[in-house]
Parts: sequence; C-alpha cells; structure tokens
Amino acid sequence: MGQAQHLTGGLLAACSSAAQQRLGGALAAGATAPLTTTSAVAQAPPAEAAAAVAVAQEPLASTSGQPAPAVAVEALRRKLAQGPDFSEFLTGREVVEQYSVEAPSWTAKKRKPDWMKRTKLPGGDKYTEIKAKLRELKLSTVCEEARCPNLGECWGGGDGHTATATIMLMGDTCTRGCRFCAVKTSKAPPPLDPHEPENVSKAIAAWGLDYVVLTSVDRDDLPDGGASHIASTIRLLKEKTRGSLLVEALVPDFQGDMDCVKTIVDSGLDVYAHNIETVERLQGVVRDRRAGWSQSLRALQRAKELGAQVTKSSIMLGCGETREEVVAALAALRSHGVDVVTLGQYMRPTKKHMSVSEFVTPEAFAAYEKIAKDMGFLYVASGPMVRSSYRAGEFYITNVLKGRRQGAAAAGADAAAGAQGQEAQPAAAAATA
Repeated sequence: MGQAQHLTGGLLAACSSAAQQRLGGALAAGATAPLTTTSAVAQAPPAEAAAAVAVAQEPLASTSGQPAPAVAVEALRRKLAQGPDFSEFLTGREVVEQYSVEAPSWTAKKRKPDWMKRTKLPGGDKYTEIKAKLRELKLSTVCEEARCPNLGECWGGGDGHTATATIMLMGDTCTRGCRFCAVKTSKAPPPLDPHEPENVSKAIAAWGLDYVVLTSVDRDDLPDGGASHIASTIRLLKEKTRGSLLVEALVPDFQGDMDCVKTIVDSGLDVYAHNIETVERLQGVVRDRRAGWSQSLRALQRAKELGAQVTKSSIMLGCGETREEVVAALAALRSHGVDVVTLGQYMRPTKKHMSVSEFVTPEAFAAYEKIAKDMGFLYVASGPMVRSSYRAGEFYITNVLKGRRQGAAAAGADAAAGAQGQEAQPAAAAATA
C-alpha cells in the first residue's frame, strides 16, 4: 500500500492536470480501494507512466517521525488543495492567470473579447494597387477567400513593414471540405488555367513586392495534385524578378505522394509550408478525412530532407484541443524538422462551419510562443490574430534568408581569395629562384 501511494504521488507530480484529477480522485477514495502500481501506470499516458516509475524507484523517507505512507498521503493532500496552474504543465516558470474565455453561440448577442477586435481598416495606395491588379488579371487570394482579418495590414505594407500578398493558385474551388475553411468545394472543379503561372508572375513582378506567399486549393482530381502547376509559377516568379523575390509556397499534402513534394522543392522556392491545422486527436473533426496527421508530418519532413531551406506549419487554437495536446503538436513538428510555426485563433467564417470552442487569451498565446522557441524553432508567430502567412515576409527577409545569402556570398568571397593566394605562392617562389 505504501509503495502504491508513493507511485501515485509521483504520477500526480508528473502528469497533466486531467491525469492528476483522475488519479487524485481514485486515491481520495483509496482507503477502501487502494491503487496498485499496475493500475496507476495503466491509466497514465506512456510519458507520464515513465516519470511515475522513476519517482516510484526513489527511496521512501520520513523526516517527521511519521510512517512514510502517512507523509506521502499528507504531501498529496497539500498538492491537491493547491491545484495545478497553467505554468506547471506549460513552461514551469511563466504564469498565465487566464487561459481562455467561452465562445458564444453564433446567434448569441454577445461581443467578442476585446483582443479579437481589429481597429485598422484596409486601405492605402499599395492596398488599392494590389486589389486592382488582382481584378484585372482575374487572380484569387486566400486573403479574400478565407476572409483574413489582416488583409489590409499585409497588403498595405508601409511604416517600415514589408508588403506581402498571398495568391491562391489553381482556382477558387477545392476538392476537399475542411470544416473550418470558407473556400468553395466541389468534386469536379473547373480545369486549371494554363495562363495562370504567367499572369501571377507578371502581376507580382509589377507590384514590386519583397515577399509573396503562394497557396492553393487541393486538387485531388489531378494526377499530380497540381504540383507541376505550382512549381511552374515559382520558377517564372524567380525568373521575372531575377531571384530577388522571396517565395513561400503553402501547398497541399498531395495525398502523400513524395514525388510531388520533390517537384515543389526543386522549383527554387525559399519556404516550403504545409499546415497541420490542429492537434492529432482533432484531425478528423477539423480537416477533411483525406488529410491526416502522419501524412502531413511526413510531407514536411521529406521536404526538409530534399533540401527545402525553411519548412513551416501552422496550428489553429479554439477548436477543442487541450493545452497538453498543443505542446505535443509543437514537439511533433520540431521532431520532423519544421523550422517555423504560427499559432492563431480559429474564427468561424459562417454559421455552417465548425463552431469556436473558446477564445484563447493573448497571455496564453505568449506562453505557447515561449515554449515553441525553447524547443528550437527558428521563428514563432503566436497571437489571436496571427494567420499562417501573417506578415510572413518581415522575419525571413531581415533575419534568415537574406542573412544566409549574405553568409554564402561572404564564404564564396573568402574561398576565391584563398584560391588567388594559392596561385600567387608558386609565382612568388619562381620569382625568388
């Protein structure tokens, strides 16, 4: 009985809050139904069980003269009375007083939290220019189709910020039907526009953008999922801007076809992006069932293996996930070589779409940002209004991609200087002789 109590105390110290409540409740009734070592470990996830075993192997000690079991029970009662807080299972240091607020129903006459309100309306010369050019060339953007709240801010640029645009390729109709997405769906979308790669590259070259994000609908009706169409657009963009434009491509999973992943990587893009959207448990609830957790992670990992400079993914919060699941999703992305992650609040586009489970606070987003940075991500954007391509250009241009280009140029100059020095040595020796 004493060993079982000590093991349960270890589980409560190492487990998530849900596991703490489960095991703590069992022990509270434990005078008549004691927990055994086997049952306690069986109820805990593998990582928690391992931590419990480690704690259980520590020697029992008593410094008050009481029997060891009594000391363990008293310590457990004190811990349960205090209760876990957000910092215990997120950072262990940073305290977040409130994690989220309840999301009202679609028909409820209740205001959104203040942090979900946008004060700046779309406008400015750059915004107007981009919008007019899109209409002229009949191009679609995910900014408009998905009703992004940051459209004006990203298109407008100015104030020292980079103007970015997210162009949606292969039309405005998707073959999949994810429950969070406002893009139109059909089993048989219209055929691809063969002139689209040329039109897109022409428009972006004329805008003078520093950074562009290309995304697309899923086209499971095409043999290669549209990979060659996307790759052609990227190559033309690089040609027309003489390589000065940085290109991010937010691409589908191509149904797990790694040849399609290679086609995209070989196009010369700068950032390979693919979104997992939500935590593992909610994949089938949030995304179309043809998408999948493992399929997405494999695609991201393969892109990195094939030479993608930067890989990127995104997670929406407020879909019904738990805090532990978010941290686990971040760890999974990092273990598959993902360099950049964004986290933002899910917003229901219409009443026909999946409801919002909660509005996560800015403080909680800040905690997740710290966790992700501690995991080793190159860059993390985390906030209620953050979207997958939110102000995407600023970080890459100023810190990563241009820095790498400058480093490569410097290394090339050093190598050239070294080669010249080696050539000069024999000549000098001959002159001396």
